[in-house]
Amino acid sequence: MQLIEFTESGLYCRQGDFYIDPWQPVNKAIITHAHSDHAKPGSRHYLCHHFTAPLLKLRLGDISIQSLEWNEEITINNVKVSLHPAGHIIGSSQIRISFNDDIWVVSGDYKVEDDGISGAFEPVRCNTFISESTFGLPLYKWKKQEVIYENIRQWITESHQSGKTPVIIAYSLGKAQRVLQCISTITDNIFAHGAIWNTQQALLTAGWKLPAIKRVIPEMPKEVFKNSVIIAPPSADGTPWMKKFSPYSIGVCSGWMQVRGNVRRKNADAGFALSDHADWDGLLSAVKATGADKVFVTHGFQSAFSRYLNENGILSAEVKTAYGGEEEEQEKPSTTTEQENEINTAGE
Repeated sequence: MQLIEFTESGLYCRQGDFYIDPWQPVNKAIITHAHSDHAKPGSRHYLCHHFTAPLLKLRLGDISIQSLEWNEEITINNVKVSLHPAGHIIGSSQIRISFNDDIWVVSGDYKVEDDGISGAFEPVRCNTFISESTFGLPLYKWKKQEVIYENIRQWITESHQSGKTPVIIAYSLGKAQRVLQCISTITDNIFAHGAIWNTQQALLTAGWKLPAIKRVIPEMPKEVFKNSVIIAPPSADGTPWMKKFSPYSIGVCSGWMQVRGNVRRKNADAGFALSDHADWDGLLSAVKATGADKVFVTHGFQSAFSRYLNENGILSAEVKTAYGGEEEEQEKPSTTTEQENEINTAGE
């Protein structure tokens, strides 16, 4: 019997009688991180990392929740469970479960470059590894974070020099905190959409030291935003909310911006391939570091990634899940060929 079964409600450990990131309400849910495709409402009890707990409460309301420190081991019905850094966003964890010397790791979403906020990814040795593959194609290879940060700061300066207000599109949990880390080195005149403001307040209340931001409210005159930087979630792009910053320039932060055509399709002035997910090399290095005999591949380019693993001596299979509902997955280009045709000009 597999230690984790793939059911209609989610990833289920029958021996421990709990689910990991279930997409249907269950009795016991262990959560890798607070993004909405991995943390669904309605379950009776939740277990997560200490850093994730306030974010779950912000998103799910008054819930029954237990939190752990990384590497702290507990036993649930004779199954040993511990959480380990995934590096995806604040509080994101890989779930390690073991029973009768069989060890599985559910990675959730992850990235292997330490962003200075989310915690460094920790490879965990196991027999079976469950991995995402959001950017599971060889064409996705990220530049170093500081190189991308410098490009963002330069674009902000150029926008101000041309008399425009720079508006950075970044997901409210994860990406926005990294963007703040980037731009706070050149300005403290930062405004944010309410969704980003709410996340910021939850993190500040939990004790995180983050750069100061001001919330955009309807009563603010346009003059207030002169020489400022605006951070907004993807849902705000193209809405009347944006008009108050006119004239403005839009810069989109997303792994999909690796391909230049996606910048055009978003009608953006600039695109920055800043991702909270591992790139191709990161996925491969993470899989190899686990020493796993078998890898189950979930959302993203799972067919291509699973096929590559099998061709290179690592037993792999695809698994259909309900994951992939966050900003980067929602904006996944329609075809692989389309990306491959454009990748040669992506860095121009």
